[in-house]
Amino acid sequence: MRAWGKKLVILAVAVVVLVGAVLVGSAVHLLPQLRNPFAEHTEEHSGPVLLQSIVELSRYEAASGSFQVVVDITTSSALPSFLVGSDTLFIGVGTDNAFVDFSKLKGDAVKVSDDRQSATITLGHAQLEPATLDVHESHVYAEKQGLFTKINEFLSGNPNSQQALYELAQKQIQAAAAKSTLLADAERNTKAMLVGLLQSLGFKNITVNYAENPAG
Repeated sequence: MRAWGKKLVILAVAVVVLVGAVLVGSAVHLLPQLRNPFAEHTEEHSGPVLLQSIVELSRYEAASGSFQVVVDITTSSALPSFLVGSDTLFIGVGTDNAFVDFSKLKGDAVKVSDDRQSATITLGHAQLEPATLDVHESHVYAEKQGLFTKINEFLSGNPNSQQALYELAQKQIQAAAAKSTLLADAERNTKAMLVGLLQSLGFKNITVNYAENPAG
């Protein structure tokens, strides 16, 4: 019995030594590390993956502006203005939006450093959507018409036709938007959005550039 007791003690010591060796070996990478079910896994976001994610956003509606324009249309003829002709003052109210297109980005449009600390994104410049005229807010402010012009419009069955005024007002709103800071605001807002997005993904240094042909 005493001999069996010694054997059990020796066996227990051997098991303890073996378990300790496995743990130490795992700690110093001599043996494969034991899987920790509570360990966190970090996925590396490479350049192509990040580029694909941005492209999937399609485009970013980055700025919107409201505009009011005054349209003055005068028609005349050889006859006196009190007989033929018109002078119309029209107030056009509308909006225009600026956006940055992500859908065509490819190649080197997104570059990520090897240590995943820095990212450079090259985008196309902001663009304007077609202006939208608010027909409920837009209106004729003042109008003068010659006698024959009034009669002609009445007989034509469409005395309140304002299509030409609407089209001209829309064009002027589009032109006003192009001259405004709307495009610059859109690029600034898009840059701020992307910087915030990439910072949330762990990037420290983010550069956003705009170029005429960013596809690469």
